[in-house]
Amino acid sequence: MCNSWRGKRSATAWLAIVALAFVASAHDKPTGKEHEPLVLHARVWEAPSKIEGSFRAKEKTLQWDPARTAVIICDMWNQHWCQGASHRVAELAPAMNRAVAAARAKGVLIIHAPSSCMDPYKDHPARKRAQSAPRAANLPADIAGWCNRIPAEEKGTYPIDQSDGGCDDGPQCPQGSPWKSQFAAIAIRDEDAISDSGVEIWNLLESRRINNVMVMGVHTNMCVLGRPFGLRQMASHGKNVVLVRDLTDTMYNSRSWPYVSHFEGTNRIVEHIEKYVAPTITSTDLTGQPAFRFGGENRPRAVFLIGEDEYKTETTLPAFAVKELEPRGIRCTFVIADPKTPHDFKGALALDDADLLVLSVRRRAPEAGQMAIIRKYLAAGKPLVGIRTACHAFDTRGKAPPGHVEWITFDPDVLGGHYTGHYPADLGAVISLAPMDKPHPIVHDVETPFPSAGSLYKTGPLAAGAQALLLGTVRGRPAEPAAWINDNGSSRVFYTSLGHPGDFENPSFRRLLRNAIFWALDRQPV
Repeated sequence: MCNSWRGKRSATAWLAIVALAFVASAHDKPTGKEHEPLVLHARVWEAPSKIEGSFRAKEKTLQWDPARTAVIICDMWNQHWCQGASHRVAELAPAMNRAVAAARAKGVLIIHAPSSCMDPYKDHPARKRAQSAPRAANLPADIAGWCNRIPAEEKGTYPIDQSDGGCDDGPQCPQGSPWKSQFAAIAIRDEDAISDSGVEIWNLLESRRINNVMVMGVHTNMCVLGRPFGLRQMASHGKNVVLVRDLTDTMYNSRSWPYVSHFEGTNRIVEHIEKYVAPTITSTDLTGQPAFRFGGENRPRAVFLIGEDEYKTETTLPAFAVKELEPRGIRCTFVIADPKTPHDFKGALALDDADLLVLSVRRRAPEAGQMAIIRKYLAAGKPLVGIRTACHAFDTRGKAPPGHVEWITFDPDVLGGHYTGHYPADLGAVISLAPMDKPHPIVHDVETPFPSAGSLYKTGPLAAGAQALLLGTVRGRPAEPAAWINDNGSSRVFYTSLGHPGDFENPSFRRLLRNAIFWALDRQPV
């Protein structure tokens, strides 16, 4: 635990301070070229209720002044004692160099921090820059030391075991300290800084009035968190700090608890950081390009776009994902509209790196740029799974706010349906298999008939290219399509009018939705 911790600031509380990060008086700004503000899409996990352990991922937009911002590159050594780590660093370094170059061009100070490797750089201008920074008046007493934990982390359980050192090479993994320098693929410029000292780096930041820090490098669960210049020290001493979550790696042995893949171990550490230490961003905010992904990280990514006030899918879908999808190798990201700004889907940029869009939206009109991202995703032929109100997702009946746009024909254009309302809920709906030549993989092991807890939607007739999988019936009324697939160019599209909270309690519905997601991803169900 760091003795110098000034209050129990969690990632959520941090956001209350970060809004002030961009405020600087005119006389504080350094002379020279002015740069546009950095726009960062920061992700944190907030506790939306008083229920212990209850969290929800949220994204918030930050604006940082580049002149008040630094990037710290942590321990990207030329060689590691763990060969698996060395290979991943070699794969990561070129992507990191692109992000660093983009940040530098925007006016951000780059600090290279390869610990225990200062000697090769003793005559470099960047090394001398760090050494020559004047002693800060507010130099923290413990800034020279390692920080193992901050009080906010006591609220949670550390998500992975690293007692065996974390190397996934097995018994043949060598030991020692083979690192001599930073990985050569990451360019060091004369205008940068080089230091592995918490004191030097703090002095440098203070001398330039830098309050905003992005940390990238390895390893997330060790050096990135604990070094004197790492996330915990920066956060605990008042810096606005974020982790660049796609430009990092974890020392985690997948043969250790909780027995997940190496990359899932990294994801769990990132989530821990977002809950208790600091927000995270991706390098997309710097480069404008898709986030980096390791070659061995072949798990598909599903982005859930959620914005409705009828069926509580902001709760049921994340719970479904945690139980049914993430343990089966699907990464899940949630973009949930804030009820206070219901037409604003902050974080929609995640679709640029998505393998699947899961849609649960009701009568919302996204901001024009966000709608452009959604249309771009679908135009690229990527798959879609829609539930319940997705058939009238973007039809606000002409009530779109200024700067926001509708997509009134989304149902026939994309889903292949014809929504015209619903039957009264008290009629009770029964869901059964639709006639088909041979069973479709989506209905495999879906036990029918089963009741639905919600009102039955009037969805027919379907488009010519659509195939009904399930039918719903109510007393004395004709059957309506309740689940189908649609031929939408090269996209795999699935829709079901089910999705009431009670449906999520039904194993048949959960199996249906899980099968549909794997089908849309063109993967075998697990």
